[in-house]
Amino acid sequence: MAKSSADDAELRRACAQAVAASGARGEEVSFSIRVAKGRGIFEKLGRLAKPRVLALTVKQSTKGEAAKAFLRVLKYSSGAVLEPAKLYKLKHLTKVEVISNDPTGCTFVLGFDNLRSQSVAPPQWTMRNIDDRNRLLFSILTMCKEILSYLPKVVGIDFVELALWAKENTVTLDNQSNTQGGQEKSVTTQTERKVTVTVENDLVSQAKEEEEDMEALLDTYVMGIGEADAFSERMKQELVALEAANVYQLLESEPLIEEVLQGLDAASATVDDMDEWLRIFNLKLRHMREDIASIESRNNGLEMQSVNNKGIVEELEKLLERLRIPQEFAASLTGGSFEESRMLKNVEACEWLTGAIRSLEVPNLDPCYVNMRAVREKRAELEKLKTTFVRRASEFLRNYFSSLVDFMISDKSYFSQRGQLKRPDHADLRYKCRTYARLLQHLKSLDKSCLGPLRKAYCHSLNLLLRREAREFANELRASTKAPKNPAVWLEGSNSGGQNGSSVDTSTVSDAYSKMLTIFIPLLVDESSFFAHFMCFEVPALVPASALNAKSRSGGNDPDDDLSLMDPDGNDLKPDDTSAELGTLNDALQELLDGIQEDFYAVVDWAYKIDPLRCISMHGITERYLSGQKADAAGFVRRLLHDLESRISVQFSRFIDEACHQIERNERNVRQTGILAYIPRFSVLASRMEQYIQGQSRDLIDKAYTKLVSTMFTTLDKIAHSDPKTADIVLIENYAAFQNSLYDLANVVPTLAKFYHEASESYEQACTRHISSLIYLQFERLFQFSRKVDELTYTIAAEEIPFQLGLSKTDLRRVIKSSLSGIDKSIGAMYRRLQKTLTSDELFPSLWDKCKKEFLDKYESFVQMVTRIYANEPIMSVAEMKDVLANF
Repeated sequence: MAKSSADDAELRRACAQAVAASGARGEEVSFSIRVAKGRGIFEKLGRLAKPRVLALTVKQSTKGEAAKAFLRVLKYSSGAVLEPAKLYKLKHLTKVEVISNDPTGCTFVLGFDNLRSQSVAPPQWTMRNIDDRNRLLFSILTMCKEILSYLPKVVGIDFVELALWAKENTVTLDNQSNTQGGQEKSVTTQTERKVTVTVENDLVSQAKEEEEDMEALLDTYVMGIGEADAFSERMKQELVALEAANVYQLLESEPLIEEVLQGLDAASATVDDMDEWLRIFNLKLRHMREDIASIESRNNGLEMQSVNNKGIVEELEKLLERLRIPQEFAASLTGGSFEESRMLKNVEACEWLTGAIRSLEVPNLDPCYVNMRAVREKRAELEKLKTTFVRRASEFLRNYFSSLVDFMISDKSYFSQRGQLKRPDHADLRYKCRTYARLLQHLKSLDKSCLGPLRKAYCHSLNLLLRREAREFANELRASTKAPKNPAVWLEGSNSGGQNGSSVDTSTVSDAYSKMLTIFIPLLVDESSFFAHFMCFEVPALVPASALNAKSRSGGNDPDDDLSLMDPDGNDLKPDDTSAELGTLNDALQELLDGIQEDFYAVVDWAYKIDPLRCISMHGITERYLSGQKADAAGFVRRLLHDLESRISVQFSRFIDEACHQIERNERNVRQTGILAYIPRFSVLASRMEQYIQGQSRDLIDKAYTKLVSTMFTTLDKIAHSDPKTADIVLIENYAAFQNSLYDLANVVPTLAKFYHEASESYEQACTRHISSLIYLQFERLFQFSRKVDELTYTIAAEEIPFQLGLSKTDLRRVIKSSLSGIDKSIGAMYRRLQKTLTSDELFPSLWDKCKKEFLDKYESFVQMVTRIYANEPIMSVAEMKDVLANF
């Protein structure tokens, strides 16, 4: 059998070292053993138990107080060294419970009454075998009895069994180990054996007390049970007495019962006589009811036959009326004319034909008549009339649309001519088409498939007219608009050329584009609306503002306004917003208006060639019209406006790209100085762009600003760095010019304000670099000496710096003499050099002030360094240097 870890002296010494290392003083390890720590729920989830060491320690008090007992939990660190993990005081131990779920009995729980969170399950300790468990528990109980004079509650363990085990396995505790001459002696004191016997006796006495309590409880429970025989005999006597009393009462009431029975027999005989009489009367009444029902049945049959015969006659008369075809309607449907004077009769014939066909269908006709030969023959005759009429009407309308448009195209007075802009007027065309609007509605109800060819014919004819009108109007609009012949060049050429180009008024160009939209966009919307209603599309109504105003002025009683959708009964139809015909309508509108966009594109391209900046105005005008077109029936008009907006944006982007290329061409010029030409021109360009903003064009302009200014700054950096000697001067002058020219615009345009701040930052950086180069060029030795001293302060002490090579006090005096002996001349030379490098006199005062401030800051830091490192070395004060600089 493997040796128990409780007898491992090395383990006990390791525990003693860990306890001493934790800072506990005066604690002696009396018992130690290896255990496995776990929590039941986590082991079910697959977590492994953790190895731990439980050690019982005792701390003896030096002031006469009672000894203290502890239970320490130690764990293994990464280096297999024991270290304290948990500390429990045995005085708080209240319960020792062996887990019943563990069949081996080696797992137990220690319950303490001072745990902070009682909701958390206490750890479970598992031993290798029962002996180790009993040894640990017995050691704990022994220490509680010896030091604390009480025993905790033990659950799940037989006290007698534990006492017998303790008697058979006397535990010897190695409290003293003396090593003399390489030999170890284990001494077990007599006191420990006494404690062991005392614990055994306590466990046995505790078991006996429990047995006595149980017997007392059982004695109390069975008290009085010995008198059961007497109680049973008494109950039997009472039962006999009760039965005797009931029999006596029955014998006394016998005469009364006989008298009641006689009365019941007499009543029964009377009831039998009455039942016989009732059966006789019921038989007679049944015969009478049968005779009456027979008479009523024959009478009802005769009445029903009379009513049915009358109903059949009425139904046959109605059916004959339905099957009759009026001669005038038949003539109109088969060979009548479609002239305007005959349209009323044609419409009446259509209404009758539609009603007659529907009257022979199941919802309106009784199903029993559907398969009658007369009904089938009459239905076939009506279908033939319908086919004939639909074919004749469709052919007439296709020819009518074509001839009507051909007549208008052949008459030049309908179109714009040289020197005269003609607004397209389709009032006469729509008036003539309205004559046949009701006819189209009935054609749709008769045969919906006939509308497809009619719609195509109408779209083809009207498309020719609209394209001709747009082309003639656009040509005359461009010819009659006075515009400069030479386009302006904004960011290229001489300054005077750019200014002259920007001063030319090109507002007539955007006015021409606006006039084009003003004339044709409402016209196209009206045509789309008219087409949707005229060709019987069940879509949401699209009524232009002009139509609404005209209708309100006339009171809504215009007899020619005959475009509302109606059923054959004359009731208005309410179009469904989710109509499936919306896609078909958009396809038809595409065919109706396709090709007209080319004339709008031509006006946009013409305006771009004259003044590209007018793209801004045209973009705003287009957005304003686009925001007003929200009806589904004007889908093509919205697409047209979107395409125009995209084309204008592309043209404007093309102008911006060309402007960027003009800016980038400045890189090819070598050794440019002063303000670059495109800097002031951009301010003029931006001012003009802000004047042209209309509607929602802000995003378009902001993108253009971003691209232009980014290109300007990039090109400026490239030009400046082409000559490192003058790089900062070029940047200073150009960034200053950029800020001066855009100061007013930057206050109102956020995008330009961002670039204004960027230019300001670049300007300050260039000024700092240029000023620093001037100062170091004139006072290089002075500030180079200061820089060397500052670098050494990070590595050596300040008092050792004067003894370094090249940094002695003699070297300092030599540097001060060479740099400050002719300070007036040096500052004057720096003043003249700065004045000479600048081409703009306006920038010199501010730059010179910056230069003096920077020099004073550097000189002040130099003086502080000399005072800190070289103590009392004489040097010109900062105030004296300020007085010298004030003379310049």
